[in-house]
Amino acid sequence: MKQEYQDLILQACDASSLRVGAKIQTLWSGYGEIVRLHLEGCDRPSVVVKHVKFPEEAEHPGGWNTDRSHTRKVKSYQVETHWYQNYSTNQSCRIPACLAACSYGDEMLIVLEDLDVAGYDQRRTSVKDREIKACLSWLAHFHARFLGVAPEGLWPVGTYWHLETRPDELEAMDDAELKAAAGDIDRILNECRFKTIVHGDAKLANFCFSQSGKDVAAVDFQYVGGGCGMKDVVYFLGSCMDERECEKRVPGLLDYYFSELKLSLKKDVDFHALEKEWREMFAFAWTDFHRFLLGWRPGHWKINRYSKQLTKEVLRKLKQ
Repeated sequence: MKQEYQDLILQACDASSLRVGAKIQTLWSGYGEIVRLHLEGCDRPSVVVKHVKFPEEAEHPGGWNTDRSHTRKVKSYQVETHWYQNYSTNQSCRIPACLAACSYGDEMLIVLEDLDVAGYDQRRTSVKDREIKACLSWLAHFHARFLGVAPEGLWPVGTYWHLETRPDELEAMDDAELKAAAGDIDRILNECRFKTIVHGDAKLANFCFSQSGKDVAAVDFQYVGGGCGMKDVVYFLGSCMDERECEKRVPGLLDYYFSELKLSLKKDVDFHALEKEWREMFAFAWTDFHRFLLGWRPGHWKINRYSKQLTKEVLRKLKQ
């Protein structure tokens, strides 16, 4: 790590020395890495650094190496930096504190609180009801906190699969009917009355759990922006349940999300109208992500019976 980066981190944390620890992960398409740094001489034993370095030749797992793809990723890291520097949440929708952020040419650095030290040291690849509800509660409080807030400095429309940013994947789709309806589905979601700020990539892998699984924090805000809260909910549920689980459990889990949302909203919000609208948007939000997958990776495991059934319902509604 360059000396100037080390100096920035030492100054931000009021530390006397640092040691580079384990690499936590490589960033998508080889755009850098996330590492843990161990500190001496301050009250923080460690921090997590997201070190972005734009590659000369990106390596996308799906083969989508285009100028548009690169431009989108560059903006995503600028958005994430702006998010951490200018927005704050509370304990009910916990995120890591940003200790410093800067950019040097084609490199960016975000220095974050180490959530492992804060008690969120568990990661899950499969979850029980308790963990699912903890994440839905996080999303409900997050959506309530930012209801009606303009996404200044963020993506005007959040999520990494937003139609306007994914014309290549739309063009690659074989499903002619859904392809033709994609613009209408996007418009209906964008025109909903109740808008919030969405996390934009709220998959299970982006949640950090406490030992008990009851408390949770979220990371990775590259695609945070405006929109209907259902986009986060459908993406999260689809990331941790297969088609049979979705068919059986989604109704009850949606009820739970809305009960948490009601508890965390300000009293002057017309909750009945919000719930009615967002429940109607659920199938549209699910279908919107299904549209992206069909163009991006047609063999993906999330393209399943449940997704196809919701898509049929949406296409039928559009014809009425």
